[in-house]
Amino acid sequence: MSAAARPIIETPRLLLRPMLAYDASALHVMLSEEETMRYWSSLPHATFAETEAWVADGIAAMGRGDGHDFVVLHQDRVIGRVAFWMGNEIGFLFDRSVWGQGFAGEAVSALLDYGFAALSFARVRADVDPRNTRSLRLLERLGFQRTGFAAHTFKIGETWTDSVYLELTPQDFVRSSPPRA
Repeated sequence: MSAAARPIIETPRLLLRPMLAYDASALHVMLSEEETMRYWSSLPHATFAETEAWVADGIAAMGRGDGHDFVVLHQDRVIGRVAFWMGNEIGFLFDRSVWGQGFAGEAVSALLDYGFAALSFARVRADVDPRNTRSLRLLERLGFQRTGFAAHTFKIGETWTDSVYLELTPQDFVRSSPPRA
């Protein structure tokens, strides 16, 4: 994907830009942290090389057009990652130091706008560990509807986790606004 074709998404407080190789350092802080990765589909990253490979996979997917992987910056600092992968499935991850400040809602809302407007998605899907109540609440505030449940969908280390499936259509999308200062 050429530099000219790389989308930049701006919100009142955030900049979402395609992930780059040098973002691995900032992302490794999040991806190696146990609390941040508690409900992710893999164990925390044990090595920086693991994060570098994960970032390279995201960049390659974006280059092929089958992934849309963005880092989220606030005041020029990487604070998270939002993405569409496997077509129209959304995923997101944020640094614990910014939890509770509305950044996830703002970034996910901006990514959904991009997915519906620029990528012409008829719907967006999500697969969430049912214990991840914060992410479920965020998605449901944005208009996602639960469509199903499955037991034992991911084996993370030695533990099986379940999945709650959700979907959002453009008609049901409730845009999130950043909190007022």
